Amino acid sequence: MVLAQNVKNYRTMLRYSQEKLAEKSGLSVQTIKDIEGNRRWVSDSTLTKLAKALKTAEFQLLLPEKYNAEQKYQPANLKALVKLKKTLKTFMDAQFESTLNDLQK
Repeated sequence: MVLAQNVKNYRTMLRYSQEKLAEKSGLSVQTIKDIEGNRRWVSDSTLTKLAKALKTAEFQLLLPEKYNAEQKYQPANLKALVKLKKTLKTFMDAQFESTLNDLQK
């Protein structure tokens, strides 16, 4: 839900329609709709395309709340961010191992 909401928020801030974001990112309109509707998780390459099109860093799209330089992260948000980091690391490690195993076959 965090990714879906952040993509929509950044798109709205840039005054992009879903069609415009699809064009800028090289993704289909349906993919954008599925991401914003929380019906699809994204690959690392899709996350990179979205971040570039939305003029932000990939990690910003995964933060539970948008960071504001005038505010500090709340302890609960830091815990969520640490948990997210661990989850992403576990997922990326598994993907790496799977790819490595496939290459060795």
